[in-house]
Amino acid sequence: MEYRNLGRSGLKVSTVGLGCNNFGWTIGLEESRAVIDAAIDAGITFFDTANVYGKGGGSETMMGEILGDRRKDIVLGTKAGLAMPDGSKGGSRANIVRAFEESLIRLKTDYIDFYQFHWSDPDTPIDETLRAMDDLIRAGKVRYIGCCNLAAWELVEAEYIARELGTNRFIGTQAELSLLRRENETALIPALAAYGIGFLPYFPLASGLLTGKYKRDAIPEDSRFAKLDTMAGRYLTDENWDKTEKLAAFCEERGRTMVELAFSWLLTRPTVASVMAGATKPAQIEANVKATGWALTEEDLKEIDRITGAA
Repeated sequence: MEYRNLGRSGLKVSTVGLGCNNFGWTIGLEESRAVIDAAIDAGITFFDTANVYGKGGGSETMMGEILGDRRKDIVLGTKAGLAMPDGSKGGSRANIVRAFEESLIRLKTDYIDFYQFHWSDPDTPIDETLRAMDDLIRAGKVRYIGCCNLAAWELVEAEYIARELGTNRFIGTQAELSLLRRENETALIPALAAYGIGFLPYFPLASGLLTGKYKRDAIPEDSRFAKLDTMAGRYLTDENWDKTEKLAAFCEERGRTMVELAFSWLLTRPTVASVMAGATKPAQIEANVKATGWALTEEDLKEIDRITGAA
């Protein structure tokens, strides 16, 4: 396992991170335990959850039950900002502090390594959110702060406001990036590079399309795409099928898998520190960790750009 600094900070994370959104949602306690055990055994140190993952904070609750003394051996990230079952949401001081204290209880810990503002809140000035998160750092309850799903201009605004106020700054951000969704390379990644903010891409396998297990017009009935119309409508387009089939041929010619391509390509992107991937089985952990070892050449990258339309 390789480890990288998150942005300009001293926080090191494993290049494969574990997205914990499945815990308390698609898998139960013992299945989650098996996944967490496999991740720690494989050298994964970055575990990312949120107060909205699982039912009523179920992901955090399960992690609190499972981690025990091993909590000290991982980089634990969680988030606040999206609507909880009681209706609380947003980046106000009241919500950030309340959500944080509730997360500590569920996770059975007294600090969070990486606390993240989950989504832009048009009703709350970003300076209020930054001050609230900064206070948590100064109180010794949070090590570093970050954000998710902010536009490039919002990140730049947050950076300058943090400098003006003298608060701690966001050291990392999460947003979607994959071989089939490259929009964030246009404005977001250049902004992150300019300000030394680390990037944590999620949906690296385009919700499973880049695993290579799906075929055009042959979607298994028990698959995520069959069950979730929103996912199917987002990814299962003729354009994406064309790209996926060409990428599959690219991998086959080189004796590699689609998962290897998806992960290894992401780790060539500027500012990427860790690729966030969920798992429901230990075997998926093993596959994700092995997938980072393909050293793509310049010619490989040019061909990938040609296939995905980014050249």
